[in-house]
Amino acid sequence: MGVNKFHGQIPTSLANTTNLHTIYLAESAFHGIVPSFGTLPNLISLDLGENSLEAGDWSFLTSLTNCTQLVELLLDANILQGDLPNSIGDLSKSLEVLLLRTNKLSGTIPKEIEHLTNIKRLYMENNLLTGSIPKSLGNLEDLIELSLSQNKLSGQIPLSIGSLSQLSELYLQENNLSGPIPRILGDCKNLEILNLSCNRFDDSIPKELFTLSSLSKGLDLSHNKLSGQIPHEIGSLLNLGPLNISNNQLSGEIPSTLGECVHLESLHMEGNNFHGRIPQNFLNLRGIIVMDLSRNNLSGEIPNFFESFSSMKLLNLSFNNLEGPVPPGGMFQNGSEVFIQGNKKLCANTPLLELPLCNGVKYKQKMHISKILKIVAITALSLVLSSCFGVIIFKRRKKIEQAAHPSIKELKKLTYADLVKATNGFSLTNLVGSGKYGSVYKGRIDSEEHHIVAIKVFKLDQLGATKSFLAECEALRNTRHRNLVRVITVCSTSDPRGSEFKALILEFMVNGDLESWLYPTQLHEHHPERPLCLGSRIAIAADIAAALDYLHNQCMPPMVHCDLKSSNVLLDDVMGACVGDFGLAKFLHGYYSSSGIDGSTSTSLMGPRGSVGYIAPEYGFGSKISTEGDVYSYGVIILEMLTGKRPTNEMFKDGMSLYKFVEDSFPEKICEILDPGIIIPYYGNRDEEEAGSSSYQENHRMAAGIIGCITALAKLGLLCAADTPKDRPAMQDVYADAITIKEAFSALQG
Repeated sequence: MGVNKFHGQIPTSLANTTNLHTIYLAESAFHGIVPSFGTLPNLISLDLGENSLEAGDWSFLTSLTNCTQLVELLLDANILQGDLPNSIGDLSKSLEVLLLRTNKLSGTIPKEIEHLTNIKRLYMENNLLTGSIPKSLGNLEDLIELSLSQNKLSGQIPLSIGSLSQLSELYLQENNLSGPIPRILGDCKNLEILNLSCNRFDDSIPKELFTLSSLSKGLDLSHNKLSGQIPHEIGSLLNLGPLNISNNQLSGEIPSTLGECVHLESLHMEGNNFHGRIPQNFLNLRGIIVMDLSRNNLSGEIPNFFESFSSMKLLNLSFNNLEGPVPPGGMFQNGSEVFIQGNKKLCANTPLLELPLCNGVKYKQKMHISKILKIVAITALSLVLSSCFGVIIFKRRKKIEQAAHPSIKELKKLTYADLVKATNGFSLTNLVGSGKYGSVYKGRIDSEEHHIVAIKVFKLDQLGATKSFLAECEALRNTRHRNLVRVITVCSTSDPRGSEFKALILEFMVNGDLESWLYPTQLHEHHPERPLCLGSRIAIAADIAAALDYLHNQCMPPMVHCDLKSSNVLLDDVMGACVGDFGLAKFLHGYYSSSGIDGSTSTSLMGPRGSVGYIAPEYGFGSKISTEGDVYSYGVIILEMLTGKRPTNEMFKDGMSLYKFVEDSFPEKICEILDPGIIIPYYGNRDEEEAGSSSYQENHRMAAGIIGCITALAKLGLLCAADTPKDRPAMQDVYADAITIKEAFSALQG
């Protein structure tokens, strides 16, 4: 009976159904005290997650000790509060999964938890737990996943953790843990992901961590106080994807062995004290997507091999001591992908990078010799390789084209019956949203990796719905980016009555849309449990900018979204933002698509396109569709996120608008109009604290820095939402500014 809109209290009489094996009441709106289910001797699984249930005196937990066959106990995302009772250790010895995350648990973790000897997955993150991590956790030898992140735990990691030989995932981030990272973690030979970020760990990184060849899903040691050099053994992490050691006090040269981690996808080393050159062995990191080496003391020239890194989407080398010419080709031609500011000795061979031109004699001679050598080498090799290239290109062309533009036949085939089953007959309880041209349902498809999907069913009785379906198919077929909603497949068929049926099956975004977080209501399925913090708003702004920069500057031909608004910005499980709903999207430059839509009239405008409040003013006067229209909508979203006010708010009349509301308070009174959910730390009065105290100075620095980020974001929103298109910045510049604001805010958190 889960994933419904049932509310009220769970009836205590449910405990009389003594033959029940499984109780699934998750993702509903139940409140009140959790009933006692100790009278159910056959109970195997109890899932009450994602409700508003309370613990009371915790007698329900004590009663569960009678359920000797219990394997799963899921109580996550409720409002359980108070200290965990010691009776937690008396639960069934067969218990394998215990989820208590995202509640209001306080006090220490009971040492009696060691009695749950068969536990495999223990999640207690996002609570208010204090004290140290109990040594007794080391006795849970079958533990595979352990998450204690986002609490207030302190002290050192107990050495007993090294006894967890089956441990695959360990999350301890965002606590107050301190001391050195224990070398004994090197004994956890099955670790795939280790996150110790945002704590107070000091001393050097133990080389034993880098002997864990199993690490593949991620290693995050960022935002600590780690010092010393990176051990050369880091090259043993051959399977590692993401590596983050940013915002520490690490020093020395970057070891060349890091280039042996050939599966790296992201590398964050910013905010340390590294010096020396960027290692030549980085040439091997050809699959990397993000590399951030900013805010260090690196010197020497930028390696030319970065030009050939076709998969890299972000290279941040800003604020170092790099010198010499910036490579002219590859990603360096796109200002939105490369950040090199703060390197005073860099020069460029083109004015596009806004650097001094490299016009010295030695540089010209070097370039001249280099050109001659290249010509000779190319001439010598061209005759040998040309025929080989011809054959290879011919064979691969089809594969490349098919990979870039998959046909309907290559997508997974789902029938109308499949979608009926997935949505419980398109039940209202599965409906998560509805618009002019379509309704979106939450569905479960067992063949999908994560099972839960979003199914957008088009209202074909609406004029323009079919065209919207074709436009969205065309847009999603030609785009792929981490900040765009991923399409899984399409269903174009007839229903049992013979009526035309069209639907898109999309990636399901578990945190709903941005609109529901800015204006939460209890009626909304994705009603947030807490306000959207400033850090999340800044990150969302950067994600949206990344998506628009991709559409405007990296798609061929460029694409304009035409309906950007807060309800079309969707949030995944880590609050990453993805832009969706491409029903009004248009290709520019007279593009003729394979489906016959968006032809030479793709830049003309037949009436205003988009949503009231977000539409660029020039569209109302018949102007052609342009990327500047998306920039305007983006600016409105930024101002909306800062103020918590819709652009259509009833207060905006008689010449007052969201833009003017912010402009009138910018910059001196910007904090007076912020959404109450944006909390700025109070840094005290000089009369209240000892003059010059470190705590006052630190709080003052933090508050001033946060206000600086807010002011910069408000300025960006005002620039983007300017009335005249020519006064708005280009999207690549907007993206660069959004990343700069995000990095500045992250530095404050360190």
